[in-house]
Amino acid sequence: MSFFKKFFSKEKEEDLNKGLEKTRQGIFSQITKAIAGKSEVDISFLDDLENILISADVGLQTTIKIIERLEKKVAEDKYLHTEELNQILKKTISNILAENNTVDLEDLPLSENKPHIIMVVGVNGVGKTTTIGKLANQYREKGCQVVLGAGDTFRAAAVEQLRIWCERSGSHFYSKGMNTDPAAVAYETVQYAQNISADVAIIDTAGRLHTKKQLMEELSKIKRSIDKKMPGAPHEVILVLDATTGQNAIEQARHFTEATQVTGIALTKLDGTAKGGVVLGISDQFKIPIQYIGVGEGMHQLQVFNRAAFVDSLFA
Repeated sequence: MSFFKKFFSKEKEEDLNKGLEKTRQGIFSQITKAIAGKSEVDISFLDDLENILISADVGLQTTIKIIERLEKKVAEDKYLHTEELNQILKKTISNILAENNTVDLEDLPLSENKPHIIMVVGVNGVGKTTTIGKLANQYREKGCQVVLGAGDTFRAAAVEQLRIWCERSGSHFYSKGMNTDPAAVAYETVQYAQNISADVAIIDTAGRLHTKKQLMEELSKIKRSIDKKMPGAPHEVILVLDATTGQNAIEQARHFTEATQVTGIALTKLDGTAKGGVVLGISDQFKIPIQYIGVGEGMHQLQVFNRAAFVDSLFA
């Protein structure tokens, strides 16, 4: 059985459905009420739909895009039943994700030349360290040798938290302790991973310094340090965002994408919010693939993002 098939087992499908339950109920129960008793999809309904999507944190720009595409379809077909409307929305949302580089990952990424270096960024409190630990566990289950680098050297207990995740996932741990140079930690983590022929190295980074400017400069410095040790690395820069923060997550994405070349997004805590529409807004605004979503606290509830599975669950 392939890793992809195992990953989207019945259990994973149930986790995804449960994780999106609040968003699904928040959006589609309101759409059903808005269209009830109407003989056509009129301006009044489109206004209601706009408000529903914005309340789910889809974002204004993306909402307008969805409404415009729906208006075009309505102009062609005149009348749409609720089921037809849902199918059009489903197709529109899937197309938006596809247009913005989000693809159905069939496996965890690995570069041809070991080690595969992943730099993880994000503000404190979004679940960055937990995401690193869960991702390390998934690579370990594939049989990969993994190193975790403790590059968040400014936050109290950050190093120790990462050490605990190393023990849980069976990964190697590299640290220079607290209040040390994060760029040096990143450089030496790569070196350590090369020395032991590790398959993957995941490097944690600071989530807060005295100013945003200082933080972004630090992240740029870490990225340069990694590239100096292994040209072309990091192979991935994953931005971790908390779905429950809605539009604030979009603002964070704006700052981090300006500081470093983010290649993918991990969106955590989707199970705790009715505002899962932020997945669409982030993908549409920044043209960055959604790679992972958190749909629960369990070790295996960080899921490789699959566009088809996500949209199917959203419209289940």
